[in-house]
Amino acid sequence: MLSPMDDYPIHQVAEPIRYVGTSDRNFYDRYYFNCHPGLDYDGEPLFLIVGLGQYPNLGVTDGFAVLRRGDDHIVARASKALGSDRLDITVGPLRIEVLEGLHRLRVVLEPTAEAPDLSFDLVFESDIPASLEARHFHRQLERVTFDTQRFVQTGRWSGILTVDGEAIPVTPDTWRGNRDRSWGVRPVGEAEPPGRRADPAIAGEQNFFWIYAIMQFEAFSIVAIMQEDRHGRRILEDATRVWTDRTREPEWLGRPEHDLAFAAGGREVTAGTLEFHRPGGYRKPDEILSVACDPVLPHYLGVGTGYGLEQDWRHGMWQGDLVVQGLREKVSDLEPWKKMLCPVDNLARFTLTEDGETVVGEGLFEVAVIGPCDRYGFTGAGDVAP
Repeated sequence: MLSPMDDYPIHQVAEPIRYVGTSDRNFYDRYYFNCHPGLDYDGEPLFLIVGLGQYPNLGVTDGFAVLRRGDDHIVARASKALGSDRLDITVGPLRIEVLEGLHRLRVVLEPTAEAPDLSFDLVFESDIPASLEARHFHRQLERVTFDTQRFVQTGRWSGILTVDGEAIPVTPDTWRGNRDRSWGVRPVGEAEPPGRRADPAIAGEQNFFWIYAIMQFEAFSIVAIMQEDRHGRRILEDATRVWTDRTREPEWLGRPEHDLAFAAGGREVTAGTLEFHRPGGYRKPDEILSVACDPVLPHYLGVGTGYGLEQDWRHGMWQGDLVVQGLREKVSDLEPWKKMLCPVDNLARFTLTEDGETVVGEGLFEVAVIGPCDRYGFTGAGDVAP
C-alpha cells in the first residue's frame, strides 16, 4: 500500500515505504527527547522526557511524556493504530514536527481531560551536529534481539511547559537537553513466550548493564555508551566528543571505563566516574580523560511509559484505535522493585578533568544495572548494595 512518502526518492528496498526491510515483529522507529532548566534553576527541580515510536509490523504507534517535578512522577501517554502514513507523527494529543531536519524540532502535548496535569509546546534547537552512534547488535540463542542504529544531539529549548495549571516559560538561555532517533529491532509489543530462555541455566545469566551518558558542556558534548554482559564483556561501547564548532571533526575518546557507587539497600547510583583511555592512555596517565558524574535528580523512565515494567502498557502493544491516559505517582511511593528493574535517567552534573583543566557540564546519566553483574558484586536480580 502506498503512502505520501513514496513520492520522495528515499526507498531502501523493493517495497513501498510503508513496508520496512524486515518482517521481524520487533522493528521500531522512535524519537526521544529530554528537557531541563539547568542545575542552577531557581525552583523545584524538574526533568521532562518525551518519546514517540512507530511499530510498523505491529500496526501501532504510541508516545508518552513523563515529568519528574520534586516528588511527583507525572505521565501522559497515548496509543493508536499506525495507519498508512508514516509521515504522521502524532498520537492523540502528542505530536512532533520536524522544522529543520537534524536541527530544529517542535514537540507538542495538548491539554486533555484524560491527562490534565501536563502539557507543553516546545522547540528543540541543536547546538552540535547529529552524532551517529555505534550500531547496537546482540544475538541470543541464534535470534537477533537487538539490531539498532541511533543518532543523538544536544541542544536548547524554548516555549511553554504547563504543569498543574502553571505555565513555565522555557527559554534557550538556560533550558537544555538532548534528543535522539533510533530504529531497528529490539523487544517491543506484547511479551513473547520465553521458550528456552526460561531455562534457569540461561535465565541466570541474563542481565542488562547499561550506561548512556550525554554530557553537555559549553564548547562540546560527549556521548558515552557502555553495555556489558554479567562478566563485563562489552556488547556495545562508544565514546565520542562532538564540538559546537561544526567545522571540527568529532573526536574518538578511546575505550571508556566506569566506576559506580550505589545507595545501600538498592541499585540506585549515587556517584560515578567515567574514564576515557585515549590511544596511548594505558601507558601515559596524562592521556586519560576523567569525568566525575554526580546524579542530581533521578527520573524512573520505565514507570508508566511502556518500557516493560507494566504488562498492560508496553511500547508497540495494541491498546485500540486511540487511547489516551494520564498517570500520577509520588516518587517516594514507588515500589522498590520498579526502581531496580528500569533504567534511571539521572539529570546529572559532570566535572571533566583534561590536561590539568576542569570544566563543568550537565545532562543525562542513564544507568541500568539489572540482573547479575560480577563487577559490582550482584549475583542475581534481587541483590542490592550493602
